[in-house]
Amino acid sequence: MPPGQGWTHDPYGAEIVDDPANGATMYGRGVAVSKSDFATYTFALLALRALDAAGVRLDGAIELHLTWDEEAGGEIGPRRLLENRANKPDYALSAGFSYAVTTAHNGCLHLEVVVHGKQGHAAMPERGVDALAAATQILAALYASRDALKSRRSATPGIAHPTLNVGLIAGGINTNVVPDRVSFRIDRRIIPEESPAAAEAELRALIEKTAALIPDIHIEIRRILLSLPLVKLPGAERLTAALQRHGERFFGTPIAEHGVPIYTDARHYTAAGIPTVLYGAGPRTLAEANGHAADENLRLEDLRRATKTVAATLCELLGAMR
Repeated sequence: MPPGQGWTHDPYGAEIVDDPANGATMYGRGVAVSKSDFATYTFALLALRALDAAGVRLDGAIELHLTWDEEAGGEIGPRRLLENRANKPDYALSAGFSYAVTTAHNGCLHLEVVVHGKQGHAAMPERGVDALAAATQILAALYASRDALKSRRSATPGIAHPTLNVGLIAGGINTNVVPDRVSFRIDRRIIPEESPAAAEAELRALIEKTAALIPDIHIEIRRILLSLPLVKLPGAERLTAALQRHGERFFGTPIAEHGVPIYTDARHYTAAGIPTVLYGAGPRTLAEANGHAADENLRLEDLRRATKTVAATLCELLGAMR
């Protein structure tokens, strides 16, 4: 994720500033999403190694998976690890924030639509077939469909309804040429209660129906990504309860359970039947941390408390706190 513009701190400097309101705060790209979790999990495991060296019995094993391809879907990171390993973990703990345990999140569908027309001179536009004008009609239908999505409410706290966004568009040859090709990409977020297959079929049908009404064009629809929702599996409540109990002790505030509208590669673990939750170092919300934005930041005290919470939770699961 490139740093982008608007930073007041070096995005790669890991600068620590003493904030009167929040204490020592580190600034940098990825400091909250999710380099902080790499640190939390690493030092939590070092604490367990110290216990083991001191003779405390730990019943079980922990693997630390540091993967790098979440933005591309996690296909060559978590999914490949799960498909090519002989063992299967009992639980998975994935990157998250400190003040709530995430047990569900949205899925995500990315589609690319290519509209083909016919080029022509701008002085005689009727001799061409305007792919941009056709794309505009399709886009209007897509935007009009968003109100209906708002009526599909999720029962998961923290998740409202499905969303649709067009985030990328390209096309045209020159200012004085009727555009013969326009492409755009759609982001459709899928709530846990929806069927991903049905959501994709519905979206494709809307695009195809609208395009069929426009003379002399043809379209292509290509799936770029399909990320399934994270759903709460039986057994996840044990991991959630332990994190809430220890988190409240170290943070001095109740730790909620909720869902989030983003998507993560943790879904690969639930798809493999492994109870999975998200918990790590960070604030209450992504916006509070400026995640994926200028001056992304992390309060170091949250990092310390989250590390203690994770370490204590793992100790409990491995029977060291009986």
